[in-house]
Amino acid sequence: MATLEEITDGMRERVGEDCGLNATLKFDFGDDGVVFVDATTVPNVVSNEDNDADCTITITRDNFLALSKGELDPTTAFMMGKLKIAGNMGIAMKLQSIFS
Repeated sequence: MATLEEITDGMRERVGEDCGLNATLKFDFGDDGVVFVDATTVPNVVSNEDNDADCTITITRDNFLALSKGELDPTTAFMMGKLKIAGNMGIAMKLQSIFS
């Protein structure tokens, strides 16, 4: 299983210099930690700080890894309660461009 550090590095690669979200986003893995994406500045910053975000996605690390590999469909995951979205739903919808 990927460590939080590996997941964070992977997000840095996916997000790149400017992912175009123009918002803050947090992936909350519960006891496994968080990945915070600040896309309000260029270059975008990815860290493990537990900051307030415009959109927070609560998901297990296993489900996140399946999502990032394309093995879990985001809409299906949401409908099945495998991921929860708090805050701005529009930001979550834009994520598909990062994960595709």
